[in-house]
Parts: sequence; C-alpha cells; structure tokens
Amino acid sequence: MTVLLWILAALALPFVLFAAWMAKVFLKEFFSGNAEAALEAEEAAATGAEKAAASAALGLLPAERQNTDSAGPLTPETTAALAAVRGGDWRPAADLMAAVGRDWERRSALTFRLADTAADDDAWLLAWESERPEDPDAAVVRARSAVILAWRVRGGQRAEHTTREQSDGFHRTLLQAREEIARAAALNPDDPTPYIAEIWLALGLGYPNAKMDDLWTKITARAPHHYEAHFSALQYWCAKWRGSERLATEFAERAAADAPAGSLLTALPLIAHFEHDDSDDTAADNTPEMVARVEAALKDAAAADPAHPRLPELRHLLAYYLHLQGRNEAAVEHFRLVDGHVDALPWRYRSDKAEYFCQVRDTAVMEAGAAR
Repeated sequence: MTVLLWILAALALPFVLFAAWMAKVFLKEFFSGNAEAALEAEEAAATGAEKAAASAALGLLPAERQNTDSAGPLTPETTAALAAVRGGDWRPAADLMAAVGRDWERRSALTFRLADTAADDDAWLLAWESERPEDPDAAVVRARSAVILAWRVRGGQRAEHTTREQSDGFHRTLLQAREEIARAAALNPDDPTPYIAEIWLALGLGYPNAKMDDLWTKITARAPHHYEAHFSALQYWCAKWRGSERLATEFAERAAADAPAGSLLTALPLIAHFEHDDSDDTAADNTPEMVARVEAALKDAAAADPAHPRLPELRHLLAYYLHLQGRNEAAVEHFRLVDGHVDALPWRYRSDKAEYFCQVRDTAVMEAGAAR
C-alpha cells in the first residue's frame, strides 16, 4: 500500500508543480495588470488635473460651477421676472412679455422660461389668468406649460423604456395642451409661438409629414427664419422621431441656405450631423462639407445680434466642432464666451453635461497651448 502511494505521489508531482507554476503566472499577471491599470488611472488623473489647471489659469470654471439650466446667461429682466413669479408675483413677467412685444425670438425664449417655471408651480399663472382672463400673453405661457408638463409625464427615456402609464398620461396631457395652444393662437393670431409649441405635439402625437408641413406653413408665414421654430422642426425630421437622416439634412441645408446672415440657422446642418453621427472617430467631422458648415456658422455668429437669445447655442456647437477639427485656439475662444452655462448641444444629451463640457473644453485648452 505504501509503495502504491509513493507511485501515485510521483505521478501527481508533475501536475502539482505545473499547477503551482500556473498559479504563480496568474498571480503575477493579475497583480501586474492591476498595477498597470492603477498606473494608467493615476496618469489619466494627473493629465486631467493638468488640463483643468490650464483652464483655470484662463479663468474658466470647473464642472461644479457650470449652470446646467441654460445655454448662456439670461437677461437681468428675465432673471428678475422669474424670481418674481417664483415668489408668487406675476406682474413683472406680464410687463416683460408686453415689452418684448413682436420680437418673436425673444418672446418664444421668455415664454418657455416662464412656462417651465409654471410647470413646477402655476399659482402665479392662475392669478394672472384670473385677473386678465383674455390676456394672450398668459394664454401662451399656459399653452407652453401644458406641453412641458406632457413631456415631463413621459420622461426622458426612449419609447421602449417608457411605461404604459407614462405613455398614456403623455398622450392625454398632449391632447389637453392642444386646446390651450388653439386658444393662445386665437387670442394673438400673428404670434408664431403657439405653433412652435405645437411642433412638440407633432413629435409626441405622431403627426404625419403632410400635417407637419401645414403647421410649418403657419409658422413661416409669421416668422420665416425663427431659430427655435427651426430647431424644433429639425427634431421632428430626425430619424429618431418622424423623419430620416436625409430628410433632416435636407431641411437643415435648405433653411440655412435661405436665411439671412445673423439668423443663426447655420447651426441646423451641424445639429443634423450631430443627431445622426454614430461614428467612433472624428473623420466624419473633418470632411470638406463639415469644414464648410463650420465656416458658415462662424460667419453667421459674427453677423448676429450679440443679444440674440440663441447665440450661445451656436457658440457651443462651434466650440465643439472647431475642437474636433483641430482648430483649438478658435474653439477656446468660443468656450470662453459660453463658459458657465452648459444646457446646449452637444453636452445636453449626456447624463453629466457639465462634466462632459469641461472634459472637451479642457482638452481644447491643453491642445491649443501645446500648438503655440
């Protein structure tokens, strides 16, 4: 028996030695890999800190100090009106809406801000409507607020991740919003703002293309080169909603070509490209066509009214694409002009838009410095 055990032990010894050698190799590779990963992480953190320091040296703000609610600073009058309505006083908002008058770009921008606030708490809007029941300004704020509420009910997930309850509530609230939109349009027939709000019903309710064309005719008859209207309509024509990449690009190119300098509609081809670009590198961003689009947008931004409420949105896009095209000094100039506010494309779709904005900005700053 003892001899047999010795024989078995002798036979097993090579396997034991082999297993021990394999364990040694595994442990060596495991700890070596962990050490390498740790070193890479440490180097990435050091690089990130160096980039952030370079941006800080230019006076640019860190992620935690970026405003995530707007693309650029609001006017003092808008800020004051929003503060007043949050405190329950609607009169400064009513006065500001009256002062904006037929400046449709500013009217739609202000209406959205007020409507978004009313979607949180509309007590002040109810008081306004009670005192001035036929006021078209209150009516258009109500209409936009109803649309915002509908999209909040739906949530921000894709359709396959939206519950049946969310979907039903979304469509029910959109149908109610349609009544508010019709009322606002009737009270102020020249105003394109109610119809711009209706574009978001077109997305949610699935307007057929012909019905969207009819709605678009109503809008352009009142404001042919309205930025927010074009941005919203472009979303409708994107593949993710009711169109396709071809339809979105054709719409964007046509609008940009027909628009006067300073209208900012050169942003549309950039947005159409962004919405449909699934590539993992920057080759698609550096084609002659994309370089020409960025050049056109640069000229458009230079020709625009510095107080145009949508100018920061174009500057965010310019900063991004200038960086992707390796034109980092120019990119940094646009990053400077929008720094502090990050609610714009291309950052808006990220879960942490401030972090993404700073990551791209800091890289552009570093690369611009290295090129000098």
